[in-house]
Amino acid sequence: MRENGSTRNQILILLKTKGPLTVSDMAEHLGVTEMAVRRHLNTLERDQLIQSQLLRQSMGRPTSQYFLTEKSEEFFPKNYHMFTLDLLQDLEELQGSEFIDSLFRNREKRLTESYQSMFQEKSLRERIETLAKLQESKGYMVEWEENSAESFTLVEHNCPIVQIANRYNQACNCELNWFRNLLDAEVQLYECKAKGGQNCVYFIRQKAENQEVIKEAIK
Repeated sequence: MRENGSTRNQILILLKTKGPLTVSDMAEHLGVTEMAVRRHLNTLERDQLIQSQLLRQSMGRPTSQYFLTEKSEEFFPKNYHMFTLDLLQDLEELQGSEFIDSLFRNREKRLTESYQSMFQEKSLRERIETLAKLQESKGYMVEWEENSAESFTLVEHNCPIVQIANRYNQACNCELNWFRNLLDAEVQLYECKAKGGQNCVYFIRQKAENQEVIKEAIK
């Protein structure tokens, strides 16, 4: 019998290519026992990657038929970035580079408006923590640390849009300005994956005027 993780992957692929299947169907395809299949199905159901429905038969007892959930789609290859790049290139050829600039500015504005309420009435440290959690949920693999009371470093080890940013640096500028808007702070992009860096590294500090307000409040 194959290693557990591999068998679970094969079950996902089997359900993707063959459609809803019963336990006996999967056991036959994979060459394992029904008991082994059920053990993997329990794990996949727990992870909300598959679900089942009762299949009534003309003879005998009803049996369960398994199929993929929407969440399982993230485990299969996607080529969204190539579609997006092709679309942006077509738009650039038809409308010009200024139109591409306006698209990214609109994205920056939309993102700011969508998330701004999450950052209100919070300290800079709390805003950075909120931003880190938000980016982590989007797959950026974020770490951050406090250098001093007014200075922070935020590191993104992964960039889900790096293929787009490699061609359109406006994507990086959009992210940078979005960070500045949400954090209401001075934000510098020190290292960038789209420009050959190992990670995207941001240095963040209180705005000069905010520092003065804080100092006055402490007195």
